[in-house]
Amino acid sequence: MKIVAQVKLMPEADQAAALRSTLRTVNESACWVSAVAFERGVPREYELRKHTYAELKARGLGAQTAQHVIKKTRDAYATLRANIRAGNLGRPGSKRRRKAESKPIAFRPEAAQPYDDRCLSWQYDQQTVSIWTTAGRLKKVRFACSPDALRMLREHRKGESDLMERDGLFYLIATIDLPEPEVFEPDGFLGVDLGIAHIATTSTGYRAAGRGLNRHRKRQLDLRKKLQAKGTKSAKRLLKKRSRKEARHAANVNHIVSKTIVTTAERTGRGIALETLTGIRDRVRHRKDQRTTLHSWSFHQLASFVEYKAKRAGVPLVYVDPAYTSQQCSECGHIDRKNRIDQATFACRSCGALMHADDNASHNIGRKGETVWIAGRESRVPATP
Repeated sequence: MKIVAQVKLMPEADQAAALRSTLRTVNESACWVSAVAFERGVPREYELRKHTYAELKARGLGAQTAQHVIKKTRDAYATLRANIRAGNLGRPGSKRRRKAESKPIAFRPEAAQPYDDRCLSWQYDQQTVSIWTTAGRLKKVRFACSPDALRMLREHRKGESDLMERDGLFYLIATIDLPEPEVFEPDGFLGVDLGIAHIATTSTGYRAAGRGLNRHRKRQLDLRKKLQAKGTKSAKRLLKKRSRKEARHAANVNHIVSKTIVTTAERTGRGIALETLTGIRDRVRHRKDQRTTLHSWSFHQLASFVEYKAKRAGVPLVYVDPAYTSQQCSECGHIDRKNRIDQATFACRSCGALMHADDNASHNIGRKGETVWIAGRESRVPATP
């Protein structure tokens, strides 16, 4: 399985200036290549190289870097076409789709630039890298990462690494190719109900409250409103500084919750069952004052964290249809909309079972997970002689 490790570079002042200048140069060149590709109808990579390679070399780029700039540009157009085909940019003729199709793709000055092993080498013992720049090869550029990330880099790093700048700091995003452990045969499934009031509720009784995260988001939203209304230079500077604070906090909470879920499943020998929530924002109807909360809900990120952590641990994971999981009684199976009294309370009108609504839904999801696992498992009936 492939994951990424984020490594923070700690360059000296002159090294930082060279890295910054390099990113500006390669992204300006990528914008020029993008304009050529757009003018010529986005040709294949080999044909695009014939029209741009010589000019990129004349701009001071090395041979490998020029190739990467061309490939990066071509990949960006491939991604754009895939999004158009999938309908992610709206229907044909929509304003958003017309805007995307009417001009060349542009690259930010600090956008990521891929480096292969010819342009970048790692010295793990010294925790330094040697990296190509437009000012020449920089050697002994220090980097910092956790001991676990350093071990994975040393043992499993493979392929390209991306250099990027964010908030004045430089990072290398390295690809790690980890061997996948064999998935064990589960003894039942741990159902996970995702929500807003409670981020996640499992059928084992674990409940991750969302109150703290929702309060944090409310504070950030109120602060953004005040700073945007003020509109001064210092307010704009503070807005930029805090732009990703909420996202970082939410990602940290999701990492903690997902690790707890996967660790519990691994310890108890169970699999994990998650709801398929694709398109939930289009299906669910909320009042106007609730829409911000719904669209800030990072359920997809939490599910992806659970998925890759489960894969690393060899824990089976299945996705189930969430239909009626909140209306069905986990004790007797009776389905009725009136079973759900309010957001937190479930009371079965058939057998009288009374429990927390999220607990009930998690048990239903876990039971569906077992059904999905059995249905997808290979038949173990001996072959007829």
